[in-house]
Amino acid sequence: MVFVTMVLTCFLACNNNDKPRAEAVADRAAMPVLLADTVNTLVSDSGVTRYRIKTPKWEIYDKSSPPHWLFPDGVYLEKFNEALETEAYLEADYAYYDEDTQIWELDGNVHALNLEGEKFETQQMFWNQKTERVYSDSAITITKATSIINGIGFESNQTMTRYTIRKPQGVFPIKDE
Repeated sequence: MVFVTMVLTCFLACNNNDKPRAEAVADRAAMPVLLADTVNTLVSDSGVTRYRIKTPKWEIYDKSSPPHWLFPDGVYLEKFNEALETEAYLEADYAYYDEDTQIWELDGNVHALNLEGEKFETQQMFWNQKTERVYSDSAITITKATSIINGIGFESNQTMTRYTIRKPQGVFPIKDE
């Protein structure tokens, strides 16, 4: 009788139909396909390390309209030369990338260093990968080796080596010739 009781108890315990289940996803567009924390990754081209991406949080929403990437806690992108020395970088407190338009929006304490060693500081910057243009309507400070340029708004090529400041401000030294 003890044996029969044990078998029935085990059988009834194993046939529990009240298994815990996760709720169905109501809105797949609001759910990231990728959610990564503390990302520090290297990107190579033809076997040579070219870039580093560092971010506390990276979210990819592939079913939203538009599909996009989100870096809510900031992002740091670094470009290396062949000796693996940093030759350019870009960082911001927040970043959003629209996959359809291929436009990056960088917000909050945006800092960049171009290949010529010039430093750019602004609060908001956009990078259109299709047109290969970088632009902003915000205040901008560009620190060069011999001068500092301030202004409101700028437009540049994507390497930020040829740029125009829309409303320059400040004192500019002029060489006598």
